[in-house]
Amino acid sequence: MSVVSTAHLQYGLGPRLAALARVVELGHGRLDPALLTDGGQLLLRAGDRLKLSAEHTVVALAGGTGSGKSSLFNAVSGLELSPIGVRRPTTARTHACVWGLDGAGPLLDWLQIQWRHRFARASALDKGESRLHGLILLDLPDHDSIRALTDPEADRLIQVADLVVWVLDPQKYADASVHRRYVAELTGHDAVTVFVLNQADRLTPEERAECVADLEDLLRREGVTVPRVVATSTTTGMGIDDLKAVLAESVAARRAAYQRLEADLDRLMARLTKEMPDVPRVDPTVDDVRRGGLTDALCDAVGVSALGEAMENVYGVRSADWVGWPFARWAAKLRPDPASSLRLGGVKDDIRELVGSSVSAQPAEVDNAVHALADGLAAGMPQVWRQGVLEAARSRSADLPGALTNELAEAAPPLNRVPAWWWLLKIWQYLLVVMFAAGLGWAGAVLAYGVFEVGRPPAAVLGDVGVLPWVGLMLLSVVGLGLLTGLASRNFVVLEAGKERERLELDMRRRVGGVAHDMVITPVEGELNRYNEFYGALGAARR
Repeated sequence: MSVVSTAHLQYGLGPRLAALARVVELGHGRLDPALLTDGGQLLLRAGDRLKLSAEHTVVALAGGTGSGKSSLFNAVSGLELSPIGVRRPTTARTHACVWGLDGAGPLLDWLQIQWRHRFARASALDKGESRLHGLILLDLPDHDSIRALTDPEADRLIQVADLVVWVLDPQKYADASVHRRYVAELTGHDAVTVFVLNQADRLTPEERAECVADLEDLLRREGVTVPRVVATSTTTGMGIDDLKAVLAESVAARRAAYQRLEADLDRLMARLTKEMPDVPRVDPTVDDVRRGGLTDALCDAVGVSALGEAMENVYGVRSADWVGWPFARWAAKLRPDPASSLRLGGVKDDIRELVGSSVSAQPAEVDNAVHALADGLAAGMPQVWRQGVLEAARSRSADLPGALTNELAEAAPPLNRVPAWWWLLKIWQYLLVVMFAAGLGWAGAVLAYGVFEVGRPPAAVLGDVGVLPWVGLMLLSVVGLGLLTGLASRNFVVLEAGKERERLELDMRRRVGGVAHDMVITPVEGELNRYNEFYGALGAARR
């Protein structure tokens, strides 16, 4: 590979092809499949061509039946290599003439040129044709042939040739089929396309000039900005040297292969740009405000506040078994429960069931929250990418409600967990009960031994009537202290229940935020990064 070619590949075509490969990779599901297919084929063709000889330039002579294409091939090569016909196509298989065989074999194999149709100009240097050294000239099958195999072969080689020479004749140079099927497809390929008006000897000089001008005007209307038209005649030899000079210029520059690939890439990028116009980049990370909004919406969907309230009620109901004045609890058990006649069941059982097994997320509300996030992030993006962001956000929507339910079920504290101060308070309450019972026993003994004199007291203090007021005062103090302790503890329970609810809701919110990050935000950020990378690659693939 020459220095010029290497530099051109490194600083021009190479990075653009790498960017195109990234566009094709990232564009699946976002681009027209036909564009992706064309992009993939261009990458394969470029990869194959760039691995082969850069010292050779592949020039394809293309034309319809009767245009004199094969005669022109023989005139340029200086040998009678390709069969000539007038009324019917005679070139059924591509013929190749090579100026300089070294390194051309793999390239000819890639072009699928049969061995028996390969010819070498071994004596080219002796004949003064050194300027064409490195040329591979192809005589393609007639593109309008009635033979079944010729059109596909011509189409294939027109796609891969470094330089295409269109051979037209004065009668059919404006043939609509040629311009519609081939010329229009080569818009932007001016540098690698040459048009030959052959059989020009049939025209007078004035007619020839008029035909050339008319053809140039027609080509400009077809999108060929700077058409190169050469008038030739294989009968008189007119224009053959001019055509050789054009070919020699391309061969000497060693750039036709790159120019052809660049032109193909430019055309593909124009189609890509039309389908995917430039749009602003987006922030690839979900901001804190939207994260918080999604978490809030999911918390509402799973009923975090309701669960916190239920847990607060559980805390209060359970505390009554531990910190209340025991005599009040025992008395309450003796009173009939008016709610029992309504068959409502136990409140504690209902709350336990709510906390233990009924934490669930509402799928519709979860989906609405996810949809709102995607819509906000994708605003201003093309519709296909907006749909992609939504699909990413909902990629795990089937698992999201279940994951939220599991996280919240784990967040609910175990019902058998009892704060340490409840134990201390319960011990204190029962100590007061013991003291009250002891006081009652003392008072009973004083009444029995000191007032009713039923016998001799075992101890003087048990028969001393003078201590009776003090015993009564002690009993009242114990009862008052117990009631006061119960009342104070209930106030503490209310405060602690609020703190427990706040702690639980914060924990649940943290868990919901974690699920939202893993199952919604991470896929969305991946899609946003894909969007930015796609447009970055698309920009790099352009000139």
